[in-house]
Amino acid sequence: MRVNHVGEVCAQALYEGQAITTSDDSLKGFYRRSAQEEADHLAWTRQRLKDLGARPSLLNPLWFAGAFALGALAGKLGDRVSLGFTVETERQVEQHLAGHLERLPAEDAASRAIVSAMKDDEAAHADAAQALGAAELPAPVKGLMRAAAWVMTTTAHRI
Repeated sequence: MRVNHVGEVCAQALYEGQAITTSDDSLKGFYRRSAQEEADHLAWTRQRLKDLGARPSLLNPLWFAGAFALGALAGKLGDRVSLGFTVETERQVEQHLAGHLERLPAEDAASRAIVSAMKDDEAAHADAAQALGAAELPAPVKGLMRAAAWVMTTTAHRI
């Protein structure tokens, strides 16, 4: 659950970075609404960590800063690229959450409900970004995003 919590810290930061770099008011609204939904996820995962007697990642400020910078960079590359970054990010998160659901014990209904709801919301964010005109990112960029996510999830799991 700590990794999921870090993901939500990063999601808020990504969306805020993207929101400040677009000049399109409707996209600002999309990013800010998405960030608010991620804030809900953050609250759910924070409470679940507390219920499980676990702590959040000690590196959350670093995760936030890095994700904000990535979101701003994506935004500076243009709205279509920024939306494409959103699509790819959310699709990768959706895959991570699907894997997490497979590994969660069937009797952990509380965690399963949280992860399932988050997975549905992430898919909706990706679909909305696609509908808003997302560009398809090149395969090497997607691969770099996967590698960065692996580093983040591996580190967040431990620290």
